[in-house]
Amino acid sequence: MNAMEAPRVVITGVSRGIGRALALRLAAGGARIGGIDRDQSDDLAAEIARAGGEAIIHVGDTRSTAAVDALADEVAAAWGGIDGWVNNAARLFVKPFLETTDDDWADLLDSNLMGYVRGCRAAARHMVPAASGAIVNVGSGVETFPPTQMSAYVTAKGGISGLTRALAVELGPSGVTVNTVAPGATETPLNTGSWTEDVRATYRDRIPLRRIAEAGDIADAISFFLSPGARYVTGQIVNVDGGLTLNGSVGHKQV
Repeated sequence: MNAMEAPRVVITGVSRGIGRALALRLAAGGARIGGIDRDQSDDLAAEIARAGGEAIIHVGDTRSTAAVDALADEVAAAWGGIDGWVNNAARLFVKPFLETTDDDWADLLDSNLMGYVRGCRAAARHMVPAASGAIVNVGSGVETFPPTQMSAYVTAKGGISGLTRALAVELGPSGVTVNTVAPGATETPLNTGSWTEDVRATYRDRIPLRRIAEAGDIADAISFFLSPGARYVTGQIVNVDGGLTLNGSVGHKQV
């Protein structure tokens, strides 16, 4: 982002985890950060300012088209446009498939997939007339390495990959790139409630780099796709997972 003068980036799910780490990472390079989150974060705007950036932070839900559009419009009006948009807001849902209801699926997909649709649409409305911009969707390695009892969550992440590829083709002629960064196992508040120490130990054993990602590891990868260095990269789904989705080792006996 340093090659751009005070870039203007919107991040959904900005108050915690990957979103917060990314906001502070970009602010350290002088970025102006627009953000939305369901949780109030009284100190985030001040942290962004201390890091070297500016902030416009809304409390709201990406399940609301009005809330997403309002943030996009305020950022564009205040700073003259939007250079980058990161769809990150999501929630975890773990439940056996046969116990899920239509309401479960509708609620999860409204947040984890339609929230991304709303973000992409709001971003594109400002980026297409400007003939430039970068949209980054935060996907997940679960799309290719699905755990049990997470069918709705995995389905949403698969939909994000399809959305990314389709919009890369449709928005590309206007100079807008669209990519997905798909984290593997990452220590964030989203996972705190469902991970035990046994789960962490299993991940560390299966990840070739032998460690679980921190939010900053994912934020660094997203930053690349927002930067001028990624200006000719679009429609890609990139796993940032320490090699987890590659590991098919099951302990074969030497013969």
